[in-house]
Amino acid sequence: MLTKRVTVTVHASDPLSRAGLISHLRHQPSLDVLPERTEGGRGREERSGGEGAGRERAGRDAPGRDGGSPAVAVVLADRIDESTTAELRRLLRGRDRRVVLVAGELREPDLLSVVEYGVRAIIWRHQATEQRLLSAVHSAARGEGELPPDLVSRLLNQVGRLRRATAAGATAGGTVPLFGMAPREVDVLRLLAEGLDTRQISERLAYSERTVKNILHALMTRLQLTNRAHAVAYALREGYI
Repeated sequence: MLTKRVTVTVHASDPLSRAGLISHLRHQPSLDVLPERTEGGRGREERSGGEGAGRERAGRDAPGRDGGSPAVAVVLADRIDESTTAELRRLLRGRDRRVVLVAGELREPDLLSVVEYGVRAIIWRHQATEQRLLSAVHSAARGEGELPPDLVSRLLNQVGRLRRATAAGATAGGTVPLFGMAPREVDVLRLLAEGLDTRQISERLAYSERTVKNILHALMTRLQLTNRAHAVAYALREGYI
């Protein structure tokens, strides 16, 4: 465990779930749980004058108590949807903050996405006991990762498939990223979105038709996209084209 207290914020889509997480964490002596933000900018405990309000106010804007450990955000999500990914990006964007995700379910693409965003630890919701939450928070604060054994196996399998797809895509020339899209992949999808077929794309980019097919196959395998239309939709949604 860390010798310094860890500042924790709790994020959930409904008040009941958030209250449950707070009840698990608040009485832990090694944690400072910040009060809920409200539209008026004051925490719930501040308005009520509850126990610990002064201590929580003092730590509200600090990354960690006394400039120590980075703040840890505990996020509860039944599933990874657009609102959840937006919240994860907001929490992790440009801050020295660590995230623990308490998840109800995680599809394989979701697992890679949350790892790519920078989530440090994941706990299944049905396994989120006080001790598991405390362990995950401290692991995240130390900069370490923590995953359930079944997720470790799934993640390793996915990374293996991605690396094989990356190696296969590299035969088309250039460097293929493990996540996201390479410039030549964006070029192919942009032309595909314009309605060009494989032959027309190969002529426009001076690739062979086989190279274009290899690029698309490797991309769809790596990002688990079901077909060309799905690949174009993904590129549009993520802002690549």
